[in-house]
Amino acid sequence: MTHVPAARNTLRILTLLSSIDVPISAARIRAELDLPRSTTYHLLAEMEQAGYVVRIPETRTWGLGLVAYSMANAYVTQQPLVRLARRPLQALAESVGGSAHLSRLAGSEVLYLLEVRGSRAVSLVTGEGVRLEALKTASGRVMLAHLPEAELRAALAGNAPPNPSATREAQNALTLIRQRGWEEEVEEVSRGQHSLAVAVLDHVGRPAASLAVTFPVGTLTEHDQSHTIQSLKEQATKVASHLYGIVLDSP
Repeated sequence: MTHVPAARNTLRILTLLSSIDVPISAARIRAELDLPRSTTYHLLAEMEQAGYVVRIPETRTWGLGLVAYSMANAYVTQQPLVRLARRPLQALAESVGGSAHLSRLAGSEVLYLLEVRGSRAVSLVTGEGVRLEALKTASGRVMLAHLPEAELRAALAGNAPPNPSATREAQNALTLIRQRGWEEEVEEVSRGQHSLAVAVLDHVGRPAASLAVTFPVGTLTEHDQSHTIQSLKEQATKVASHLYGIVLDSP
């Protein structure tokens, strides 16, 4: 028996709402879960304030809120991504003598979900959970480059260049990145470090994540870098195939 009935009933309400395709009334929630009327409304009010549920006044029904949706979306994308990317990123990190990263866009920032280090890697600022301005990172720019135009404008507005001319330059640079399918960054984030990144694209061509490697400047030849970029693209294609059940051609 639970010693925290409010927590248990909150979870029961969330489970019920997630199992039904349409918003439902508080009366149905009470009946389905056999809850007192006062308990039901009290819990729904608290959950609404926290963003886990939303009330539709016109129909007097309740459905899942944006916070619940965000949590579900995070599980569907981040957790499988991390599991699928860990092993290939470890191999890539060793091959370049540095680190490898999995990240995704969070508005105008890039959020690092996974960092794996090769045996010769140095400590970097791009650890798990770190957020950086997307335009300043190879991972961020390669994902921004694959956003639909409206979403790109919104993302650029979050860390907008100082003038319209600079904004156009940023958009033009992102167009070139999208065309070639990869991006690099040299000493913009960490002194003495060079990064290469490619995007993992979902089933509609949007950037679900980025795979990247970081290594000391000057340690890879142009041939080595080209080989690394191709390896990143191949791994991004494999991750997308497993995650979305589709087969994408490498860029």
